[in-house]
Amino acid sequence: MKIAMGITVFATVAATLVFGTAASAQAFMQQAGRTSQPVGHYEFCQQRASECTATPGAKRPVELSRELWAQIIAVNNAVNSAVAPRTDMEIWGVEERWSYPVKGMGDCEDYALEKRRLLNERGVPLGNLMVTVVRQPNGDGHAVLTVRTSLGDFILDNLEPRVLPWHETEYQYLKRQSTEHAGVWVAIEDDRNILVGSVR
Repeated sequence: MKIAMGITVFATVAATLVFGTAASAQAFMQQAGRTSQPVGHYEFCQQRASECTATPGAKRPVELSRELWAQIIAVNNAVNSAVAPRTDMEIWGVEERWSYPVKGMGDCEDYALEKRRLLNERGVPLGNLMVTVVRQPNGDGHAVLTVRTSLGDFILDNLEPRVLPWHETEYQYLKRQSTEHAGVWVAIEDDRNILVGSVR
């Protein structure tokens, strides 16, 4: 049922593109200049340097076919179902540690990294799979996975079962991995008129 619902969303997005409105700049996040790398991701890169290198093969967004959309929905559902939410303090005894899920547990970055890994295994270039840092409406920080496609940027989130276009979420987007290098982060210019908590 979840996949069928996802196909319906795909059909809606595709139809909108045909009529021209989804082709607007809002379908894609606007990147600003280079910004600071999250400390947790920096430490992750120290442990897994091969996952934080240049990302060739993603000069353009990946073509969003029905087949790829079904894979995106399936991966999002599978990881959200398989991983139990736990904080880094509960898992590791530290405030912040980016990793893949451990013994079926993880926090938001762990969900995003696992989805990134699985979609890359299915052929999506890493340059089109960016871990993204956002601010929730209540002001808390959060991490999601952005998939850059020919129909726009879509968000895979452990707090939301649906895969949504980035501009239809209630988050304030702060920064994400560069499309050209997995160890480099860029700021996001998010000037949408949304209600978000104060940024501390």
